This record gives sequence, structure tokens and C-alpha cells, in this order.
Amino acid sequence: MTAMEIGRLCVKAFGRESGKRCVVVDVLDKNFVLVTGPKELTGVKRRRANVRHLSPTEEKIEIKRGASDEEIMKLLGKAKGKRRAKEPEAAAEKPKARPKRKPAKGKAPATA
Repeated sequence: MTAMEIGRLCVKAFGRESGKRCVVVDVLDKNFVLVTGPKELTGVKRRRANVRHLSPTEEKIEIKRGASDEEIMKLLGKAKGKRRAKEPEAAAEKPKARPKRKPAKGKAPATA
């Protein structure tokens, strides 16, 4: 069993989409796989990706080879509902943004 199999959920480790989740749709060869987000859900377009640039997770969904984005959206929606039931609500909250710094007293703001 290889880590990069069809239906495996991964996290992109490198590139402009780094940190985003994707699904392996097809295994092209030992170095490349076809992944999709889908773009509407995670922001990852359907494209070829180097397996060294992906970090596989333990999660896997049952899809056919070359499944469409619509099919994957349906399955991920069901899987997301199950995962949310397991996670506590506090883990889903985003951290609050820090307030902006105030300018120092008596100094004019720098202009370029």
C-alpha cells in the first residue's frame, strides 16, 4: 500500500497553495498525482502535483479514479459533518487579531 492512493486527503506543503487541503484523484506515476481541492471548497485547482510536495493525512474518501469535483464536494460535505461532530467547538474558533499600534506621541507619521 502506498501513501498516495486515490481518495487520500493531503495537505499541500509547498507552492502557492501550501497549507491547503486536497484530494488525490489519480496516480500518474511514482512521482506525480492528480489532485483537486475542489477549488470552490479549499482553493486548490485540479492539477498535477509532485508527491514530495504533499503531506498525506490518515483520512481517505471512497472515490473512483478521475472523479469530478462535484462528486468530491458531495463526499467531503458528508465527511466534514462527521468530523465536526467529533471536534469540540472551541477548536474551531479563530484567534482574535491583535490591535494596531498607535503612533508615538510628538512624532509625525513618516511619509515617503
